[in-house]
Amino acid sequence: MKTKTLNRAGLVGLALAAMAGAALAQTPAAPPAPVPNKGDTAFMMSSTILVLLMTVPGLALFYGGLVRSKNMLSVLTQVFAIVCIVSLMWIIFGYSLAFTNGGGLNDIVGGFSKAFLRGVDGNSTAATFSNGVVIPEYVYIAFQMTFACITPALIVGAFAERMKFSALLLFIVLWVSFIYFPMAHMVWYWGGPDAVGNAAKALAEAGADGKTAAQAALDAVNADAGMLFKWGALDFAGGTVVHINAGIAGLVGCVLIGKRIGFGKELMAPHSLTMTLIGAALLWVGWFGFNAGSNLEANGTAALAMINTFVATAAAAVAWLFVEWAVKGKPSMLGMVSGAVAGLVAVTPAAGFAGPMGSILLGLVVSPVCFMFCSTVKNALGYDDSLDVFGIHCIGGIIGALATGILVNQALGGAGIPDYSTKPGELVAATYEFGPAFLAQLKAVLFTLVFSGVGSAILYKIVDVIVGLRVTSDQEREGLDIAEHGERAYHD
Repeated sequence: MKTKTLNRAGLVGLALAAMAGAALAQTPAAPPAPVPNKGDTAFMMSSTILVLLMTVPGLALFYGGLVRSKNMLSVLTQVFAIVCIVSLMWIIFGYSLAFTNGGGLNDIVGGFSKAFLRGVDGNSTAATFSNGVVIPEYVYIAFQMTFACITPALIVGAFAERMKFSALLLFIVLWVSFIYFPMAHMVWYWGGPDAVGNAAKALAEAGADGKTAAQAALDAVNADAGMLFKWGALDFAGGTVVHINAGIAGLVGCVLIGKRIGFGKELMAPHSLTMTLIGAALLWVGWFGFNAGSNLEANGTAALAMINTFVATAAAAVAWLFVEWAVKGKPSMLGMVSGAVAGLVAVTPAAGFAGPMGSILLGLVVSPVCFMFCSTVKNALGYDDSLDVFGIHCIGGIIGALATGILVNQALGGAGIPDYSTKPGELVAATYEFGPAFLAQLKAVLFTLVFSGVGSAILYKIVDVIVGLRVTSDQEREGLDIAEHGERAYHD
């Protein structure tokens, strides 16, 4: 009797277990966390190395060839030192300030939750721009670090041949901390496509009673972003964050430091245009990592950014060549490479948004405008921007940023403005409206000019009070290679 009772209980237990198993089978399992694709990871590691190539040796040789031989090593030293110092700053606190939530200051800057890369390891991932696609966070950190390195290095061309090395280092530490890290946060920090897509999906599936809470959750996700990102400003690879930011800081610096001794009276020709061409070529090659890599994954948008980086640069180089030929009577190599850099600058914010035909048009437009600023406007106002940082990077960045708001239009061959909410879990193009799109770009440009211009002026003044900005007149005449570093680039 006891045995039969136990058998019946066992059968009942088995039946209940089977029913529970069937119920569990009907409950959808949570999707597994996305894991990095090896191809995307390799692509981003290669892009990171290419951006480093842009700076050292690319930018260093480009700038070094443009100064007089007595200042060649000073420029190389400045650029190399900036890369090393900013790399350390980025790991210690810069990445955290740029790409974490900043609490009450989140519109402007992040916090310190990932200072010293706390909580990051080989298994940590970072979002891309596709739902369900991630890359190792270490790779993302390294990629963004190269942007943080090259941006302040661009500034040194504006006051080349006359600034103290100690003053430069102090200024760069302050500028990167108070200008670059906040700008990167304001333009590029957001929750990512999965956070937006999941919140939008929850809202779409919510019943009448849960709509309010689901909408609040989606609003919170969208609010967790930098101020310019929330404005709708588009900056694929750094028109505002890198070029306008550095360009206006360079202009402020060259004005506050003053003109080089003999400016406008003595010949200050580049000492090695051969070096400049080598540097320009390395910049162009490295820029493919800069622009295509900013897509964060190897797909069609990265290919679009790659081809745009080809054709916009070529168009701008040709445009500068013929404009200069018409105005000055001779086409120069320096003019052609200056045009190429202007094209690279202009296509940077538009690289993944514009179509190839729009990028060619952008290149054809930017060079004549930059040529005018590097010659007519510069001569009329009399400021000594040694290597035309403002005329090429700031003006080219402004043109590119504004044009992005136009060329993103799918009717003009653009990729469209990204929308992750209309079809949750899928990236689609939002309906294009010229007014809001262009106004968002204009607001971002104006904000960057004011934020970086005023902020940089304050930092220059602080540095001037602490260590003084400029070398003595005797040191300037001798050359910074010997006066500041005790070595020469060349020996007869």
